[in-house]
Amino acid sequence: MSKRLSRRDFIKMSALSLTGLALRPYLKNAIYPDPERTGNIVRVATYSVSVYREPNDKSQILFQHYQDELVNVYHKLVSPDGPAYNPVWYRVWGGYMHSAHLEEVHTQLNPIVYNFPDSGIITEVTVPYTQAYLRTETGDWEAVYRLYYGSTHWVRSVEEGPDGRPWYKIEDEMDEKYIYYVPAPHLRPVPEWELTPLSLDVPPEDKLIIVSIAEQSLTAYEGSTVVLQTKISSGIPSMRVAGKIPTDTPTGDNFHVSSKMPSKHMGNGVLHAEKFDTNGVPQYEYEIPGVPWTSFFEPLTGVAFHGTYWHSNFGTPMSHGCVNMRTDEAKWIFRWTTPVWEPGIWEQRGYGTRVIVR
Repeated sequence: MSKRLSRRDFIKMSALSLTGLALRPYLKNAIYPDPERTGNIVRVATYSVSVYREPNDKSQILFQHYQDELVNVYHKLVSPDGPAYNPVWYRVWGGYMHSAHLEEVHTQLNPIVYNFPDSGIITEVTVPYTQAYLRTETGDWEAVYRLYYGSTHWVRSVEEGPDGRPWYKIEDEMDEKYIYYVPAPHLRPVPEWELTPLSLDVPPEDKLIIVSIAEQSLTAYEGSTVVLQTKISSGIPSMRVAGKIPTDTPTGDNFHVSSKMPSKHMGNGVLHAEKFDTNGVPQYEYEIPGVPWTSFFEPLTGVAFHGTYWHSNFGTPMSHGCVNMRTDEAKWIFRWTTPVWEPGIWEQRGYGTRVIVR
């Protein structure tokens, strides 16, 4: 049975919980976004992003913003100077930043859930980022992953964190021993009604997804009717090397959605970081916990449609083989395709919606 805690157990902690984003724990590596940073904000999602004098990449570079900095946005614009596949730029203090490696983020604190079904609940991060901690065997707290806005995570319990406030205990689907904690108000429990299946009245055989590598697009059909058409980012073309998984997206005309997971840990599964940045934050190579709304359609190398919180550069290849999508559109695919996901199921398997990649 899952651990159930009474409200009495949390009276003291609950009084403090809604100030969760302003936590300042004693931990050396604790990093939280500024609670006053509201409005139009983007997070730098790569090592650095240049600020240009004009909204084109041929103009003068004035300075840099670095990974996980939060930058105020005056407005968004479509530049006539492109690039054509993604001409979206942001006007920021001092100049312009291209949208490719920026994530639009918001700050929302959430009521805390105290009782959980045995399967746990699926949650999403609703702050720009939150620092996760591992509780060691000696009772100390060690910084592990940062969890980013829009990522999704399974939670089975709430416990007292290192600062005496309610923290959610996250169980990583990659391995049951991967358990870490974040401040509870930073995660929003996703209600079941948001994940109800779409177009149940349409025969499953009438649903079809076509991915165009050349056009970097996805089109979903119900019969001959287009119900979704959008830009995607497929796999980066690579040379085929024996013993190595290629990074390009495989093509074919008879793939089927066979596995759906609302949260997926992608990467090599290294929980502890060996390298740290100048702020003491762990640095990982291709380590992406909480990939949201994942729908696998090629099981041999694990190729899937999924939401993306580490870039916004749709319209050009960016992935290690999967089909990167805007998170809300990946959620739509997750709900629309078969097999139908049942609440509380960590992985739903079945012979589902046909996918053509060409």
